[in-house]
Amino acid sequence: MVGDCNPDLVISGNDVTPEFGQREKLVGAMALMIGGSAAITAVAAARLGLRVALVAAVGDDPAGELMLALLAREQVDVSPVLVRRGSPTGMTAVLSAGSDRAILTSLGAMASLTADDVPRSLLAGARHLHVSSYFLLEDSLGPGLGDLLAVARRHGASTSLDPNYDPAERWGDERLRAALGQVDFFLPNETEALGISGHRDVGPAAAALAELGGSVAIKLGARGALCCPAAGGRRAGGEQPGQVLVSVPPVEPVDTTGAGDCFNAGLIAGLLDGLDLPRAVAVGCAVGAACTSAAGGTGAVVDRAAACQLSARATFALDPAALRGDASGLEQAVRLQAFLEIGDLPADGGQRRAEPACGRLAAEPRREHGEQNLVGRRQAGQGVQGEWFLKRRAQIPVTLEDPGDHPGEDRIAGQHRGPAPPAQRCPSLRARAGPSADDRRLAAVR
Repeated sequence: MVGDCNPDLVISGNDVTPEFGQREKLVGAMALMIGGSAAITAVAAARLGLRVALVAAVGDDPAGELMLALLAREQVDVSPVLVRRGSPTGMTAVLSAGSDRAILTSLGAMASLTADDVPRSLLAGARHLHVSSYFLLEDSLGPGLGDLLAVARRHGASTSLDPNYDPAERWGDERLRAALGQVDFFLPNETEALGISGHRDVGPAAAALAELGGSVAIKLGARGALCCPAAGGRRAGGEQPGQVLVSVPPVEPVDTTGAGDCFNAGLIAGLLDGLDLPRAVAVGCAVGAACTSAAGGTGAVVDRAAACQLSARATFALDPAALRGDASGLEQAVRLQAFLEIGDLPADGGQRRAEPACGRLAAEPRREHGEQNLVGRRQAGQGVQGEWFLKRRAQIPVTLEDPGDHPGEDRIAGQHRGPAPPAQRCPSLRARAGPSADDRRLAAVR
């Protein structure tokens, strides 16, 4: 991990807006903890079981000593962190109001980090190089970053970059574009992606950014993340079917500080485990969501088991426009892979099971009462042995529900109408688009 490292003073409560005129206001809580995008990503990655080293710059002061001690306690290798004598450690005050926050940062020593400060011996043994907070370090790290990333890739490492917010709102120049040419995974949030690309919508922004280098995953907060493969599928992560919107079940956030940094750690862990891009993004979404359950970027401890459990419930929307009601995306036959979660035992006394089965549905879009339906007829003999409702022919009307303002919450819901024993209720069906154009998943839910 290369980038920023500084203490975060997280101030949280219902009203954290300061009032000048020497007025004192009481707030809900304050906490001093590990801060800086690179440092938070490093801690989250270490908690996910990865071996992590951090390259950053701190001052020769108590704040720098605190950061080194806290990071070492989290099993992050801090031996490459530079201590700048005569410079203060950077610091950040976060005013957190739950789902939104304001940030005040003093750069201090962090803005002195250069590409030459990164030990080449680290690059030779690394599987992945991640760089955070490009815009905070643009003038010091930016000039040599493209070459640094190229060296890492020549050693066989994959690379990723999180630009973070540009306080100057210039959104980069030729130095950023040179770096993006050596990046396998670019990880901006929505505001950053729109600013850098110059587009007004995330879909075109993702496509434009993918043309500059590697694959792109745009973080969309509670809506999940939109991932887009590198142009031509020529970069790490393999060939993908196009843009995929990935989301996990929503959580009630306590504080969103560090959620994007934890997303980075989850995505990197997923990629190093051999997952394809959409599934790695699902792990990132899970870790990012879990991070919001406590104050600060490292307040919530997220381990790999918890991340995998939440990411297994991810939704993949292959074509958000089609899921909003565009019939053209539904006119062809689709392949369904059904994942069954049955709450009641079968009437014949068999065991409750959750087992996949493949079937073929002939899709027939139509409109009824202002709603668009997808009607499919399952072919005989495609069911799982032992599950009564998959052993019979069935007609499954599926209604595309209105996603409202949250495309990450699109759902395809319907009712299975196949014959069933009296002791069983027919399960309703919720479709989840898989990460392949011909793989849509149906989960039977109560």
